[in-house]
Amino acid sequence: MFVILVYDVGEKRVAKVLKICRKYLTWVQNSVLEGEISVANLKKLKLELKGAIDEEEDSVIIYILRSTRYSERQTMGIKKGGDELFI
Repeated sequence: MFVILVYDVGEKRVAKVLKICRKYLTWVQNSVLEGEISVANLKKLKLELKGAIDEEEDSVIIYILRSTRYSERQTMGIKKGGDELFI
């Protein structure tokens, strides 16, 4: 499956959250990652993030796209990465 992950976490936890996410996904922009991921790895990612964030202060949103077949990405301005993953 293809996912887009967006996070908004406290300054003290940003580096740790980014490091966890980059093990599974490709960094695209500040606080945005995307990529193909298996169900098992998505569970691992979510478990690791649960231990790294403060659920009273932080937010992580994961958009799950079953298929990218009919998806399109349009970028304005600087392209920061991840284009090779989007079909």
